[in-house]
Amino acid sequence: MRTIVVGSRQSVLALTQTGQVIRDLENLCAEHGFHFDFEVKKIVTKGDRILDVTLSKIGGKGLFVKEIEQAMMDCEIDIAVHSMKDMPSELPEGLINAAIPRRVDSRDCFISREGLSLEELPQGAKVGTSSLRRSSQLKAYRPDLQLEPIRGNIDSRLGKLESGEFDAIILAAAGLYRMGWEDRMTSYISVDTCLPAVGQGALGIECREDDEELRKLLALYNDEKTSLTVRAERKFLRVLNGGCQVPIGAHAIWVNRVSEHSQEEANTIQLTGMVGSPEGDLILKETLIGDDPEKLGQAVADKLISQGAEKILAQVRG
Repeated sequence: MRTIVVGSRQSVLALTQTGQVIRDLENLCAEHGFHFDFEVKKIVTKGDRILDVTLSKIGGKGLFVKEIEQAMMDCEIDIAVHSMKDMPSELPEGLINAAIPRRVDSRDCFISREGLSLEELPQGAKVGTSSLRRSSQLKAYRPDLQLEPIRGNIDSRLGKLESGEFDAIILAAAGLYRMGWEDRMTSYISVDTCLPAVGQGALGIECREDDEELRKLLALYNDEKTSLTVRAERKFLRVLNGGCQVPIGAHAIWVNRVSEHSQEEANTIQLTGMVGSPEGDLILKETLIGDDPEKLGQAVADKLISQGAEKILAQVRG
């Protein structure tokens, strides 16, 4: 029986979602006759080591995946469980995202010490987030708030809130769901107010491209609709050459529309993309619908480029 070594970051959230994936894969093995055992190898990434500097200042691309991918290329591990929002838009040669399981909630959520919503928070309140994407959109929505960087794992960020360092913090709702901490949320933040990160709420299961035996199992774990929507978002990101160090957001969903040819209702992808200035004084958004995720991501990016997105991103990178 082959033992599959699963690479994971050491955070409580990373190990929790890795454990959930392993249980799902064990069930698929039993159902479809695969003979695999699984064990976890913990790996410390650059993003885990550097906690006193915002992500945008240490380079956003691959901060939480580079060391894990190197271990895979060195055959120290066989698969890795990533949060898709941490994944660079381009993967190293020889590695692939072999499965994207069903996405959970992609929204950001708001957690305040006094149980107040984002709208109810008093003027000048201190809100913690290290995401340029979030801070850009929140400055546009509530310019009166004091936005301050906060780093660390999900549990340490909640601890900083409870200790009084912040009046409120913003986290991805998916992380709280996977930890079973939904009761910690004060409220969701509408995607109209704050567009999520590319791939937020989805997991990516990465493996070596030539591992055909393992890829057969992971193909059974892939959720087609989630995979297609995430592909549209990641194409959008790739065209804009974005990462954690630039304020870019995207949100793709499945919608019903009437086909122009058959006059029948059909599922298709709706993608909204955003590029914003760090101070929130300029937010560019575009929404398009299409059947091909790659073409759709390209089209939304092109629309924003025509509106000046490249100029914003060049200033941020500079």
